[in-house]
Amino acid sequence: MKILADAHIPYLKGVAEQFGEVEYLPGNQFTRDTIREKDALIVRTVTHFDEEILSGTKVKLICSATIGFDHIDTAWCDTHGIAWRTAPGCNAASVEQYVTACLLYLSKIHQFKLNKKTIGIVGVGNVGGKVEVACKKLGMRVLLNDPPREEQEGSALFTDIETIQREADIITFHTPLIKVGQYKTYHLADDHFLASVERRPFIINAARGAITDNQALKKAIYNGNIAGVVIDCWENEPEIDRELLQLADIATPHIAGYSADGKWTATKMSLENLNKFFNLNIKSPHYQEIPSPPKSIINLQDIDPEQQLQHAIWHTYDPMTETAALKSSPEKFYWFRSNYPLRREYPAYTVLGSNNRILPIFLSLGFQG
Repeated sequence: MKILADAHIPYLKGVAEQFGEVEYLPGNQFTRDTIREKDALIVRTVTHFDEEILSGTKVKLICSATIGFDHIDTAWCDTHGIAWRTAPGCNAASVEQYVTACLLYLSKIHQFKLNKKTIGIVGVGNVGGKVEVACKKLGMRVLLNDPPREEQEGSALFTDIETIQREADIITFHTPLIKVGQYKTYHLADDHFLASVERRPFIINAARGAITDNQALKKAIYNGNIAGVVIDCWENEPEIDRELLQLADIATPHIAGYSADGKWTATKMSLENLNKFFNLNIKSPHYQEIPSPPKSIINLQDIDPEQQLQHAIWHTYDPMTETAALKSSPEKFYWFRSNYPLRREYPAYTVLGSNNRILPIFLSLGFQG
């Protein structure tokens, strides 16, 4: 079997070869000519896969090492015998780590206590569900909005978007990007949405850039309708809005899900999809090991108990470092993504000397103790 894989997908080289004959190219070099004779593609979001690139090729399966599928014309593939698979939930814990670190920074910068705040989570899938759990551990009141789930499961767990606009101090989005239809999320946070909020909330977008209307965000900041923004996903990447970049409390180059653990899981899921689709029956394939973080021990013995949680979480991930870098060099947006340093999730770290009251929170988040 012939496989073409994106050369920038980590933990893949030397592993994918168990499944077939593999060629690696950067994502921007995927063309009709380079994929023509391939049976399967392992991709990221760099290239859009539609009729223009896929017609006349032998491609039978597209495996995307991502949770989303905006870059695949799924309707065309479905009607032309090309299967597609994604890696749902692969980076959910990574995005939760990002959001939690950002919430702790907002509370520090703006001097408020998270356990006195209400957060509205819009989109409660793999990512939103983990954010929900983490926010409850931080003592926050949590409101959930997910119309598709509410339609299937009933309204007991969910609230309408108007309640979130009325009661939330922070609103974080974790939906897919849907451009049309009943559950449209394109520009969900638009002028009307942001003019209708009542508590000057902070807006967090670590989902898809076009869920928040970037022009509307700027207007809402200037008008005082919202207190601030945390943006990881932008419209028109990599040509992001420089004015909004400077206004943001926290601004990062679409890396919320970029933990090494999340990338490893996405690679593994892609290869499992390949194995299953082609009935290869490759049992117990070997995978690369994820490197350990340089400082895996977090000693909290001399840290004020009130600061231990944020100290440990920022040890695993500090969004302000990336914010400073992006604000200084926005033209390097893609470079920052392509040269992202090792980031490990909580289970790669052990906390020592934590306060007995806080230790259960550490353990429930996944830290070793």
